[in-house]
Amino acid sequence: MRAGATVAGGKDTPAAPAPPERITVALIPKAAGDLKKLLDRTGLSKTDITNRAITLYEFIEAQISAGKAVIISDPETGETQVVRFL
Repeated sequence: MRAGATVAGGKDTPAAPAPPERITVALIPKAAGDLKKLLDRTGLSKTDITNRAITLYEFIEAQISAGKAVIISDPETGETQVVRFL
């Protein structure tokens, strides 16, 4: 039943949340090391880090596809760098 669908009695019922999608990933050694650093530094779970990484990559890729630049700025020095993804 769709969100907001009316059932007998005239009440709206919310849609059930979609089950999480599960994936299995084989990490290259560099990515595995980076994941370990993130786990130690942030205290987040592997699932949280993976979800954030995918969401961040989607955002950055969409910006680059729209012709925008991704720029890193150091507030202490005022130095900026354009980030390029290969």
